[in-house]
Amino acid sequence: MKNAAVFQHRHASHCESGVMAGLVTHAGLPMSEAMAFGLASTLAFAYLPVVKVGGLPLVAFRAMPHAITRGLSRKLHLEMAVETFRNPEQGAARLDELVDQGELVGLQTSGFWLPYFPEDLRFHFNVHNLIVLGREGDEYLISDPVFETPVRCPKADLTKARFAKGLMAPKGRIYYPRAEVRPPQWDRLLPSAIRKTCRTMLAPVPFAGAKGIRSLARAVEKLKADDYAARLLGHVVRMQEEIGTGGGGFRFIYAAFLQEAASLLHNEAIERKADEMVSLGDHWREVALEAALMIRGRHALEPAKIAALLKQQADREETFFRGLRESL
Repeated sequence: MKNAAVFQHRHASHCESGVMAGLVTHAGLPMSEAMAFGLASTLAFAYLPVVKVGGLPLVAFRAMPHAITRGLSRKLHLEMAVETFRNPEQGAARLDELVDQGELVGLQTSGFWLPYFPEDLRFHFNVHNLIVLGREGDEYLISDPVFETPVRCPKADLTKARFAKGLMAPKGRIYYPRAEVRPPQWDRLLPSAIRKTCRTMLAPVPFAGAKGIRSLARAVEKLKADDYAARLLGHVVRMQEEIGTGGGGFRFIYAAFLQEAASLLHNEAIERKADEMVSLGDHWREVALEAALMIRGRHALEPAKIAALLKQQADREETFFRGLRESL
C-alpha cells in the first residue's frame, strides 16, 4: 500500500471538507480543511418547512452535500473523476481496480454501516465521506477524517455502507483528482469565494441566509410548550451540532478560513472579521445549549426564548456579512 505510506492522515471537523483537503494536498497543493471549506463557499443557512426530514422541517447550516467537492474543483480548475454504480458488485470491483492502480479514492457512505464507528455514534446518514488508501485482501485501509488515526474496514461492510438505501443514497459514489493541482491566484480566488458566501447569507429570500434564520425564529415563536416544540427544538440542535458539524462548528471553520485568507491577502480588516465569526459560532452554541436544557427538562420549555436568541443571531449574521463584503 504505497499511497498509504506517503498520505498524511489528518483529523478534521467535517468529513467532506476533510476529505477534499486531503485529496488536494496529496495532489500537490497543501490545503487545510478550513481553506477547502471556505474556497468552496459552503457556509450557508436554510430553513425549508416544505421539505421534511423525519417529519420535521429541513434546517441546514451549510450548502448541500457534494457542494465542497464540486465548488472546490471549479475554483481550482481541478478535474475530478466522479462515478456511481447500479449494483454493489460493479462498484466494489471498480474500487478495487482503482486502489490496486495506486489511486487514493474518496467515497460517499452511510456511517451507520461502518463497523469502526462506535455503536452509540451510528445513525443513518448517507453522506459520510472518507478516503480509501489501499487494501490487503478483503480489508481496506481508510483515512476517515473524523477519526484520529487511519482505520481498517472489511470489504463487505464498506460495500454495504456505499450502497445504503434512503435519502441521498450514495449509489457507490467514488471521486478522485485526475491530475496534479497547481497553486491558484489567491488575490483573485479568495475575494471571489468570500463574496459568494456573502451573497448566500444576504440572499433576499425568506428561507436562506440571515432571512432564513429569522423565518425559523418566527416559526419557533409560534410554538406551544408541547411535545412537538420539544421535537422541533431537538431537531434544530441535532442539525446544528451533530449532523455535519453544524452551526457553531461551521462558523469556527469559516473563521479559520478568514484568518488564512487575511494572511494571504494582507488584509487586516478580514482578520478582524475572523474574530467576529468566532463570536457568531459561540452564540450558535449558546442557542443549542439553551434548547438542550429545555428539552432535557432542566429549564422550562419556552419556545419564545429560543426564538429571541435566533432573531438576535439573524441580526448579528446580517451585520457581519455586510461588513465582510465591504472589507474586500
